[in-house]
Amino acid sequence: MARQLSFDLPVRTALGREDFFVSPANALAVAQIDAWRDWPGRKLLLYGPEGAGKTHLAHVWAAESGARVIAADELPGADIPGLAAGHVAVEDVDRIAGNRPAQEALFHLHNLALAEGHAVLLTGTAAPAGWPLTLPDLKSRIQGTQAARLDPPDDALLEALLLKLFADRQLAPRTRLIRWLVPRMGRSFRDAQELVARLDSAALTSGRPLDLALARSVLDSDGADA
Repeated sequence: MARQLSFDLPVRTALGREDFFVSPANALAVAQIDAWRDWPGRKLLLYGPEGAGKTHLAHVWAAESGARVIAADELPGADIPGLAAGHVAVEDVDRIAGNRPAQEALFHLHNLALAEGHAVLLTGTAAPAGWPLTLPDLKSRIQGTQAARLDPPDDALLEALLLKLFADRQLAPRTRLIRWLVPRMGRSFRDAQELVARLDSAALTSGRPLDLALARSVLDSDGADA
């Protein structure tokens, strides 16, 4: 049962397709993921702001295609031939700029997986043209890959995101509270994550229910601290 009061239960992130809300902010990227069998060169770059749903979509694709998912900085110690034996998603490629072994491992994984006839999904935060990779051969492969962008969230997506983030914490706030929060919160995925964490913490600390009164007190404290 979803909790409403101060029971400190673990956060369980939901990553299924049914948990991913499609809105104009991400519809094109979702369509490109769904069309993975038709990716040019059997590969795609997925990018967008932190918390935009890249990991979620990568796992949706992995569940559908049977791909394995791995972080780019874990590649130096990974079994590259084993990973290349099937479809593979590599996350946070833009974070290995100063990691030569990880870049070399990704270059070999990319080439081997494609040579074996498998698909490759790569994710990052910035547009691929700005990924500060230092291995020229890898950089040229990246820049020649079709990209899909996840845009900042619209109101509909923020509402769905808040509901999902609360559900991950086993909380079930009223729809009225969600609709009250959206026009008063920051407009990024990180803002949504931080707001949900703060409201959860406030409910736990005070023993109060997650309602409008609690939300007002948390947001009013922002104005007092400004």
